[in-house]
Amino acid sequence: MQKARISFISALSLASTAFFFSASSNAASLEEIQENGYIRIAVANEIPYGYITPDNQAKGAGPDIAKLIMDKLGIKEIRWVTTNFGSLIPGLKADRFDMVAAEMAILPQRCAEVHFSEPNTSYGEGLLVAKGNPDNLHKYEDFSDNTLKVAIMAGADQLEMMQALKVDDSRMVTIANNADAISTIATGRAAAYAATSLTVSELASKSDRVEAASDFTDPVVDGQTVRSWGGFAFALTSTDLRDAVNKELLEIKQTEEWKNILTDYGFSETDVEQSPTKTTAQLCAK
Repeated sequence: MQKARISFISALSLASTAFFFSASSNAASLEEIQENGYIRIAVANEIPYGYITPDNQAKGAGPDIAKLIMDKLGIKEIRWVTTNFGSLIPGLKADRFDMVAAEMAILPQRCAEVHFSEPNTSYGEGLLVAKGNPDNLHKYEDFSDNTLKVAIMAGADQLEMMQALKVDDSRMVTIANNADAISTIATGRAAAYAATSLTVSELASKSDRVEAASDFTDPVVDGQTVRSWGGFAFALTSTDLRDAVNKELLEIKQTEEWKNILTDYGFSETDVEQSPTKTTAQLCAK
C-alpha cells in the first residue's frame, strides 16, 4: 500500500478563517475524507507527543501511529496543522482539522466536547525547576502550602490537578507553550513548571539553567495516584472516523512496532504496559 504523503499547514494560515465556523460545524465523514484523499491532523508542537521538525516532518508518538493508521485506511495524504494546545479542541469543533494527534489526556470534561480514541499512550507527571532545585520541590503538593508560583501551559490538565490540590489560582502562572517554560523558570517568574515527565525531561535537556526535579512523586488526587492516558481526538460528529481509527489502533498496539515507536520517543516500559489498562469509557466517566 502506498505510504501516506505528508504535507504541512501552519495554524496561522487557518486562524483567520476559524471565526466563520460555528462550534457545531459538521466535520467531514470518513467516506468524504477517503474520497478527498487527505486528512487534516493537528499537533501542538510538543516533543515527544506530536511536533513538526524544522524540515516540516511530523514526528512524535501521535503522528507516527497516525501515519500507520491512515495508511491502513487508504488515506494517502496527511495535511498537518500546528496550533497551541489550548486551541486543539476549539479547532476540532470549528472544523479546522479532522483529528488531533497530540496524545491529549483523556479527561471527563474533554470527553463532553470531543470524541477520543482508545488510549495510545500513558504517562506520568514531572516538575521542571531551576538548576540545583533551590526551592527543594519534588511533588505538586509542595505548592499547596507555600507561596511559590508554579507555571502551567494554557489548556493543560495540570491546572485541574493543582486546583484539586488546593493550589491558589493566584500562584499559577499560565504560559502559552512549552517553549516558554525555560525562560519562565530561569527568570524567576515561577519556581517550577508542571508538565508530564516526558515534557520535563525534554525541556531539561535543552538548557543548563533548568533540570527535572529529582525524586519526583506523582500527585495523589482523591486518593488516586495521577497517571494520564493519551489518545487521538475527533469532533463529536466524527464517530465513523473515530471508530475506524480505533479498529486499526487496536491491531497496531498488538505489534512490536507500536512498542518500539513509543520507547524510541522516551516512553518507559511502565508507560507501555499501562497504556492498555484503561479504556476510554473508564477515563471519560465522571
